[in-house]
Amino acid sequence: MVTLFKRILGPRIDADAFAPLYASVVARARLPHWYRDGAVPDTIDGRFDMVSTVLALLLLRLETLGEPARESSARVTELFISDMDGQLRQRGIGDLVVGKHVGRMMSQLGGRLTAYREGLAEGGDLAGAIDRNIHRGADVPVAARAHVEQGLRALVAALAARDLAQILTGEIA
Repeated sequence: MVTLFKRILGPRIDADAFAPLYASVVARARLPHWYRDGAVPDTIDGRFDMVSTVLALLLLRLETLGEPARESSARVTELFISDMDGQLRQRGIGDLVVGKHVGRMMSQLGGRLTAYREGLAEGGDLAGAIDRNIHRGADVPVAARAHVEQGLRALVAALAARDLAQILTGEIA
């Protein structure tokens, strides 16, 4: 049975090979300007919102690259899951409920993928997606909202200008 899966899926690339890419996602999400100028709360939830947003934008770019990027998308998502699992455990969340928390986080990532895919589409409401997924409906100054939107659009443009090889080295912006 394992041989069948290997034949169907091809050789598996070690997830550690994607550590530089995931580290770039986290580094981009932790840039101080999001929190200072964009009014993203510098809290556990706010940092999760930014990491999952940057990851969602990366995954959307990988999606446009088709089959060659499929495994890369899966592996960087695995690193996100592993990171979130570790973060929860460090916060004292026990084995019995950590899976439920990670499941919720994956659901939130999926929601962000849909929200940003639609928000970035022609005529989409990216500002609304940001309001729901980053600012979570908080009363945020217009300049801060605009800062986050401009920053995310710049990241999308930077990702679009890079090919798969560049992205895999962690060069995402």
